[in-house]
Amino acid sequence: MNSTAATQESFGVLTDAALDRSRRRLGVPQPQHNPPHNYEVTWDGSRHFAYGYGDDNPLYCDPDYARETRWGSLLAPPTFLYTMGEDAAPKPDAETKALLKGDPFAGLGSYQAVMEYEWWRPLCLGDRCRVLQSQVGVQEKKSSFGGRTAHITHDYLYTNGEGDMHAVRRGTWINAERHASKKRAKEKLVQEPYTQEQLAEIDAAYAAETRRGAEPRYWEDVRVGEEIQPRVKGPLTTTDVVVWHLGWGMQLTPPGAFRIAQRIRAKAPGLYPPNALNVPDTVQRLHWEPQRAQELGLPSSYDYGAMRETWLVHVVTDWMGDDAWLWKLRCEHRKFNYIGDVTWVRGRVTGKQEVDGHHEVHLEVWCENQRGETTTPGSAVVVLPTRRRPRIDLPTPPAPTLDGMVAHELERFRLAE
Repeated sequence: MNSTAATQESFGVLTDAALDRSRRRLGVPQPQHNPPHNYEVTWDGSRHFAYGYGDDNPLYCDPDYARETRWGSLLAPPTFLYTMGEDAAPKPDAETKALLKGDPFAGLGSYQAVMEYEWWRPLCLGDRCRVLQSQVGVQEKKSSFGGRTAHITHDYLYTNGEGDMHAVRRGTWINAERHASKKRAKEKLVQEPYTQEQLAEIDAAYAAETRRGAEPRYWEDVRVGEEIQPRVKGPLTTTDVVVWHLGWGMQLTPPGAFRIAQRIRAKAPGLYPPNALNVPDTVQRLHWEPQRAQELGLPSSYDYGAMRETWLVHVVTDWMGDDAWLWKLRCEHRKFNYIGDVTWVRGRVTGKQEVDGHHEVHLEVWCENQRGETTTPGSAVVVLPTRRRPRIDLPTPPAPTLDGMVAHELERFRLAE
């Protein structure tokens, strides 16, 4: 068999060679190919991001209000880190470039499965931010359809402009064999026009939303089993996706239009598949162009995982108030959230404890659509003030530097296997 035929035969199939190549990338810093959407936290940038997910919290949107809080400054919303991050990876040598070139799993279907966050300090007005990306985990697993899958975990480690650890974002993607992906049953989508009564119920939920804000929520007052006031998001429209992008940036596709986009397209034509008029257009358009989604076997356009992660953050931060700290969030994306769907973001208290001087509250949080399906289950840990200690201490990162955090994360993943 010649090499071309062998390559075609292995395309879409998970090979031992691909797994081995992926494992050799563990702990190797991966340079960022695109500049960040925001180089620093600005009033406008924070406000646009918050408005993009339906949050007008003055802690993120009003510098005068924020200046009077315990933080003394406007803060960026927790998931604002998606928009930031100047590259902190060292310049790779020739060997590293060769190792990082291309995708070991090219031809396989790739699906975001899990996203985890830990935050140790805020990004404040005027802060810059650096990010170091590194693969920290590789696991081979059998799929439910009998094919092989590779579960790949990437860390995105963020520091503020002073070099202090800000947060870690851990993402796990499932790379599935092509024949197994094709066997996946197509999701049936049944949507009917909303009645005036249904829209009135959604509007009433929007009108009922309250924010804890400047009134402290004390740890002593929280009861296990109590429900968090829900947040409603939807019915999701293409306009909502566009407004989200105004604050989030374009992310996956290199930024820019017309001549700038053409230069990128000349280098990476695969990022611009042709539309119905045979005009090259971004791969991301499946999020607002139903025809493109249907070409890929999906019934309609859908949201981004980062949107739902941010909605989960929204329900928690509104509940906890200005003086608390969202420390951890973990969620799994299990179903699509299609244009036209309504998402109810819910939560309840599952536990509380004092650990190392921190008064923690543990929450179950989830996104639920109008069909009663849980699309994104998750959990969160919040540090609350107490009446005896109304000013909380922020959590300490496991290591003070980026290099130290990479080593910690590799060991963390190894012990979790």
